[in-house]
Parts: sequence; C-alpha cells; structure tokens
Amino acid sequence: MTAAHPALTHSAPAVRPALTLYLDVHRTPELSGEESRTAALFADRLTAVGFEAVRGLGGHGVAGILRNGDGPRVYLRAELDALPLTERTGLPYASGNGAMHACGHDLHLAAAAGAADLLARTTAHWRGTLVVVGQPAEETLTGARAMLADGLYERCGRPDAVLAQHAAPLPAGMIAHGGPYAPMAAASAALNVVLHGRGGHAATPHLTVDPVVAAAAVITRLQTITSRETAPSEQLTLTVGTVRAGTAVNVVPDTAELGIGLRASTEETLDRALAAVDRVVRAECAASACPRDPELTTLSRSPELRVDPQVTEAIRATHTSLFGPERVATWPASMAAEDFPLYGDAGLDVHGEPGIPLAYWMLGTTGPKQWAATPPAGIPPNHSPHFAPDIRTSLPAAITALSAAALDRLDAVP
Repeated sequence: MTAAHPALTHSAPAVRPALTLYLDVHRTPELSGEESRTAALFADRLTAVGFEAVRGLGGHGVAGILRNGDGPRVYLRAELDALPLTERTGLPYASGNGAMHACGHDLHLAAAAGAADLLARTTAHWRGTLVVVGQPAEETLTGARAMLADGLYERCGRPDAVLAQHAAPLPAGMIAHGGPYAPMAAASAALNVVLHGRGGHAATPHLTVDPVVAAAAVITRLQTITSRETAPSEQLTLTVGTVRAGTAVNVVPDTAELGIGLRASTEETLDRALAAVDRVVRAECAASACPRDPELTTLSRSPELRVDPQVTEAIRATHTSLFGPERVATWPASMAAEDFPLYGDAGLDVHGEPGIPLAYWMLGTTGPKQWAATPPAGIPPNHSPHFAPDIRTSLPAAITALSAAALDRLDAVP
C-alpha cells in the first residue's frame, strides 16, 4: 500500500466524531474494571458506523465486527481504562473526578473509533473482516487475559494479525516502530505481599512482633535482587510501590502489606527475580520470628512484547510512504509493560497453532509549539498528571496511522 490508497482520502469525515468521543472520555475517565460508561460509548460508536458490537467481554470489554467478504481477519486494539491520578493539565476539558487518562488511552480509543468509521466508509477498497477491540483493565495488566479467557477469539474469530498503537511524548504526527530483536515492552509481574506480626501496645514492643520492621528489612533486601543477583547485561527493575500498615502511632499492627512491581527484559529473568522475591520475603519473616508465613499473591503477569518482524516491516514501510521517512523512527527497548503480548501468545496456548502476529508502534502526541518551547526531558511523559496530548495534531495522525496499518493487512481491491 502507498500513500495514494484511495480509502485514506476519506479520513476527514471520521475525525470530528472521533474528537467528540475523545473529549467525552477524557472528561469522564473510569478506572480499571469500572469502565462501564466508556465501554458503552465505544460500543455505541462502533454500532453507529455499521459494526456488530459484542459487549461484556472479560468484564467491560467490547469487540466490534465488520465483515466485508473473504479475506484476512485483522484486529485493532485500544484500551478503555484510566489511572488513579488527579489531572493537572489545566485543559478546559480536564477530568475532575480523581481519575485521569494519563497514558493516552482516550486517544487510542478515539483513533480506533475513527479508523473503524473510515474503514466502514471505504469497504469498496478492501476485503476481509475487521475487529475493533476496546479492552478494559490494561493498567492492571488483567484485561487482555480476561477477554481472551471469555472467548474473544472464539466469538469474534481467530485473527491473522493484531495491531495497536500507543501515545508517546514525541512530536505529534511522528511514529516509532520497534526493532526486529529487542522487545518493545518488558515482561512484568505485580505482587501483593502480606507480612504477619503480632500486634500490641507501643509501650511494650518486646511483647510484639512488629511487621513494619520486617517489611522495612524486606524492602531494603529486595533491592539486592537487582544490584547483586541480576547480571549487568540483563534488564530488571523492582519497585515497592505501596506500603500499608498500622492505624495509630501507639499501636504495633498485626500486619504490613507491600505492593511490588517487577519488570524484566525476558521472562527467564522475571522468573528468577520472582523466585528471589519469594525467598527474601520468607527469610526476612523467619528472621523477624513472624508467627505466620507471609502471603505472596501474583496480581498480574504479562510477557515481554515482541512484534512480528515481517508484519512490522511492512507496516513501517506503509507509514514511511504515508508520513515521510523523517517522521518514522525506531523505538528502543523499553521497561514499560503491556498486556498486549497476550493477544499473540494466546493463539499458541489456546489453539496449539503458531502465535498470532502482532504489530505495535508509538505515536507522537506533543504539539509543535510545546516541542519547540520545551526541552524533550521537560515534556510531561505518560503517567504524569500534566500529560496532555495536542489532540488537534495527534488525533488525525493516529486515525490515519491505524487505518493505513489495517489496510496493509487486509486484502486490497484493485
């Protein structure tokens, strides 16, 4: 496909309804697992442009299906959920409900709706089946697994390719694809750890087993997993992101709770790190004479994201032809995490067939004025309360990039 593909000349009418959806979703974000209104808006929009909507997949998941003759089955995936952040962008359409689309999921969703609209208007130019997915609970890395377990591929058909894009603090209209060997996103796991002590009065600490002291020892010791148990050539991060214990300064609590996140360049490295976390937690609890064994619960896990080299190269060529070589770059390996890899791995696990090809690219969101006035290091990144895509420039480019990639995978009509 080249920039002259006739379907892309119809992109303008799809932008305004997509922008309306974006503004609505941005104003009223919903957290992971609570995306009922966002899902309904997205499903209604897909239905309005001619898709058959399947609702309630794996929670609030949505899949819109548009059948257009024999040909490949191509999935486009976007996310529904927001983060528990208070928005500080100062935008007139900013959220005020304590949640925020600080990772661009509102942009992803609007672009997917716009691409669905564009491709529904141009069915004379392609053949195949298009499935547009609105996934819940990406931020907790549980939504993809839930949708697949609920029969996404059985109900909507096994894909020939799954495509997705993600907002990034690059110049708006710029695209960055991953390389053929390094993962675009890390393998990850989230753990909840409960340490059991024996509570009591702060005046008689010798009669207690203080789980806060044990937790402090665990937190300190966990840092050596990265610094002393992981080879410098491997990439591993370990973060104790939450610590909860106690209700008063004069009471030694019964329990302390830790939230631990790990990210690794490979699943093998992640496996070793998880085993080390288990060993450290149990050993420190034993050293503190905790009366009960600790409880370690894996809340989520996702493999590293490796895109299909052939599909990626084809879509990169399409984007280069469309946007120009100066606006298409290579994205380096990242320790960010995604559950998007499961859309590929699920094909192997569920069907015993080769994995489903994945393509995934980063999409710039920073407007030209902000880029010119701000050093790149000062541009608010994803997950910042100041993250604010320049929607006037980033949304049309996002719709075009996703539509062009879908057309590259669907069969063209001469």
